[in-house]
This record gives sequence, C-alpha cells and structure tokens, in this order.
Amino acid sequence: MDRDGTLTEEVGYVNHPGRLRLLPRSAAAVRRLNTAGIAVVVVTNQAGIARGYFSPDVLAAVNDAMVAQLKDAGAHLDGVYVCPHHPTEGEPPYRMVCDCRKPKPGLLLRASADLGLDLGRSTLVGDKGSDLVAARAVRARTVLVLTGYGLGEWEYRRSALPVQPDHVADDLLAAADWVIEGLSR
Repeated sequence: MDRDGTLTEEVGYVNHPGRLRLLPRSAAAVRRLNTAGIAVVVVTNQAGIARGYFSPDVLAAVNDAMVAQLKDAGAHLDGVYVCPHHPTEGEPPYRMVCDCRKPKPGLLLRASADLGLDLGRSTLVGDKGSDLVAARAVRARTVLVLTGYGLGEWEYRRSALPVQPDHVADDLLAAADWVIEGLSR
C-alpha cells in the first residue's frame, strides 16, 4: 500500500514525526490483513529528501512513528520501502532517474524479492494513478481508495487515469475487506 493519503493523512511533505497521523480505520485495516495472514507492505515515494525538505534521518523517524502507532493499535507492517529520489530536483545521489519511483515498479519488485511475495497474487492499494500503474506493471490487482487524493482522482480524473482500478474503496479498511473477500473466491 501507499503511505500518504492511503494509510496516513495526506499533509504534504511529512517533515516531522509529530505530523504523521494514521487515517481513521487504517490500523484496523492493517490488523485485519495481519489476522488473515496477508503480508502488509508500504511502498512510498518520498521526494522530500531529494528536494531537501527533510533528511533521511527525519524520514526514518517518521516511518518509525508510523510503525509505533500501528503497533500501539495491535497491527504491524511486514516491510516499508521508500524511494527518496526525484528525476529533476535536488542533488545527487537523490536527484536521479531511478527504477523505484512510482509509477515504476522497483519498490514492488524489491519487496517481492525480499519477502518472497507473489506480485501476481498481490493487491496494491493507493490514492493516485501512479500507484495503479506500478501495480499493473507487475500484474498486481489495484484498489483506489477515496482518501488522500483518491476522491479527486476518481470523481474528476477517472477517464484520465492511466490504469482503471480493479476496485474503488472508501478507505483502507474497505480495501482490506475486498482483498480478504477475494481470497475465498
């Protein structure tokens, strides 16, 4: 799943752990996926590093806060994968064209290799078209959530989305329910 706008509130660049907030029902969604035995992995673009808005240490602290908030709610992530790059902003080594910045599938491929995931049997949940493109590149199913940028993407840009979602869900919990229901089909 994507982080900002999907699992956590979309607030722009999260440059301090105190700014990170789980969306309502997100911890319940992760907990439900955990209980179902489904790996839960965050894949997130964080170009704020390349742009100089925050350091890798701040990003690590923000992600640690996310993991701690989930743990406090009885949920856990199996992995967090981050692309810190931007193709035109910042300085090397962060200013670069890479294979990990969504919509490219590099983060998904890395998670698959590290965790032994079958991406063809996986679902990527996100709030932007770029999330859907990355998923389709590895033949994963797609869910667009209507949190974060998702509502605007769906209501105003639906016909312009480069990939149509397999499912549209109100939030991450509804997406998790759809994924789990699909296991019994």
